[in-house]
Amino acid sequence: AFSSYFFIIIQAGHFTKAHAISYLPMVVASVIFTYRKNMFLGGALTAMTVALQLYCNHLQITYYLLIILLIFGTVQLVNAIRSNDIIDFSKRSLVLLFAAILGAGTSYTRLVTTLEYSKDSTRGKSELTDNLDNKTSGLDKDYATQWSYGKAETFTLLIPNFHGGASIGSLDENSETYRAIQRSPNARKIIEQVPLYWGDQPIVSGPTYAGSIVILLFFIGLMIVSAELRIWLLLATILSIMLAWGKNFMFLTEWFLDYFPGYNKFRAVSMILVVAEFTLPLLGFLALNNLMNSNIKLRLKEDALKYSFYLTGGLCLLFALMPSLFFDFIAVQDINLKKSGWPVEALQIDRSMLLRSDAWRSLIFISFASGVLWMFLKNKLKSKYMMLIIGSLIFLDMWPVNKRYLNETHFIRKSKALNPYVPTNADKFILKDKDLNFRVYNQSVSTFNDASTSYFHKSIGGYHGAKLKRYQELIERHISNGNMKVINMLNTKYFITQNGQVQQNPAALGNAWFVNNINIVDNADAELLSLNDFDPSNTAIVDKRFISYFDNYQSNDTDLIIRKFNYQDNSNSRISLLEYQPNYLKYSSSSDVPAVIIFSEIFYEKGWNAYIDGKLTSHFRANYVLRGMNILEGNHIIEFRFEPKTYKVGENISLASSIILLLLLAITSFQVIRS
Repeated sequence: AFSSYFFIIIQAGHFTKAHAISYLPMVVASVIFTYRKNMFLGGALTAMTVALQLYCNHLQITYYLLIILLIFGTVQLVNAIRSNDIIDFSKRSLVLLFAAILGAGTSYTRLVTTLEYSKDSTRGKSELTDNLDNKTSGLDKDYATQWSYGKAETFTLLIPNFHGGASIGSLDENSETYRAIQRSPNARKIIEQVPLYWGDQPIVSGPTYAGSIVILLFFIGLMIVSAELRIWLLLATILSIMLAWGKNFMFLTEWFLDYFPGYNKFRAVSMILVVAEFTLPLLGFLALNNLMNSNIKLRLKEDALKYSFYLTGGLCLLFALMPSLFFDFIAVQDINLKKSGWPVEALQIDRSMLLRSDAWRSLIFISFASGVLWMFLKNKLKSKYMMLIIGSLIFLDMWPVNKRYLNETHFIRKSKALNPYVPTNADKFILKDKDLNFRVYNQSVSTFNDASTSYFHKSIGGYHGAKLKRYQELIERHISNGNMKVINMLNTKYFITQNGQVQQNPAALGNAWFVNNINIVDNADAELLSLNDFDPSNTAIVDKRFISYFDNYQSNDTDLIIRKFNYQDNSNSRISLLEYQPNYLKYSSSSDVPAVIIFSEIFYEKGWNAYIDGKLTSHFRANYVLRGMNILEGNHIIEFRFEPKTYKVGENISLASSIILLLLLAITSFQVIRS
């Protein structure tokens, strides 16, 4: 619970992740109970804890939980085969399988809609055919492995500041950096924001520190805990560390990305260290329990403590005395820092001192803990006092490190939290426009990684970890490059410039418009490329898969490059938006001739239905991301309704699963109480 990463994610606002992690031990405990004790009670507990874990809605943590359980199950299977107890193992495994299905069923709606959407998101496969070596059926490899833990950085599990801590940290006035800049009038402020991190990741909020005493206990556990548990926890720990290395151990990472189902849907591979943060203390505290077990030989306990102290304490001593023998403390950004005037050489000395300081710190805690355990083994300290002192030492070790990354500076008044954004003059000006629907391009912030714009306006930017793949590709190829044709078709009515000024865009095409020309292209590559040179106010680019939507389509047409369909002049046609809600849109249209309408709304066929005068009507994708529709002459009411079938079916399955689970828990509880 006191591993630094858990405090860091709270500070970063990753609350669903924190909740999902907190339920992880309960699921594992229920599975172990099912294999060891009453399998029906264990199954009921497993179903309940799985339901709670999935309810947190962080599938990446759930995925890592499955890896832990897969390794545990494999070890159990091997033991069952060796002991000729495969029938009992199979029965208990079937109970767990049913429990997992039942528990998952309570969140079926969320799971099935997420799975459905993921195929069209950045976590799904792109239709583009360029840069295939970097692509998977999920995230691109370089994006998935962007946050890869360095191999040497793994030592942060033992020594928190091994790689400088957070990307931006603080130093004191005794630091080399302060001495180098002390003549600067802002020297004291500068050393509060120093680029200390020198690892492989682009930016970090802090290290993954499991605790020096925990690591000591873990190594003791490798020698005195039963093989059944030891092997499982060791394998899970090693696998999580190697997968956290990501691009620094690409052989394993690439194999998982290409062949392990679902693994390529997740980014930030370093997050899998949550597995180690569970397995390290679990084996460590099992070791602590075994040290008090009279059935284990005293000599084995003493040797385990001695060798673990030599290993962990020796590593700390080595890095405390000679850090420069192994590392140069040079960060990737140091070249740019030097150009900006930073005293890089002084900064590298301070990074070295941070490692040395925390290495001494870890060595001290390891030494104290080892001394306490040695006194206990020599019968000079009672077990209750030993436990109290070890617990206190672990707390004293972990808490100050955690406060580096979650402290009083990260808390704000409730009133400010309820009103996190104050409108700028630009926001106030745009808010005067009472148009039902238009979009804003805010260039004064990091457009595609910032949420503040969307607090006041409909934005063409913003951040989401799983944007629609096609929209992300549109951002990368066109919007970020300033393609005004694309920006106009997205109904971008206002720009907020870098200096915070507002510029109205008179060329914005509005909520919907009629086009005369349809250009049919062969594939996604051609469709995206065509957006460089077309008139969106009069022409639509359409993938050939939608060619049957057009009346003058010829089935024997073999031209696979471009097919052009021209419609009658529709200059007298009109369309206007009558009502806008996130899940409902209503338009009024008038046209003297059959025509094609393009809507400045994102095409998503898995839920959006179109209606003309109340009649369900097909629509197609145009301009790579937008919606298009054929319409007959006359006056019509057009509606778009978000009606995903998976949601309706999923809600029924989730309700049924929840009822069954509650009944199962009631029956099982009654039997336990009665017995």
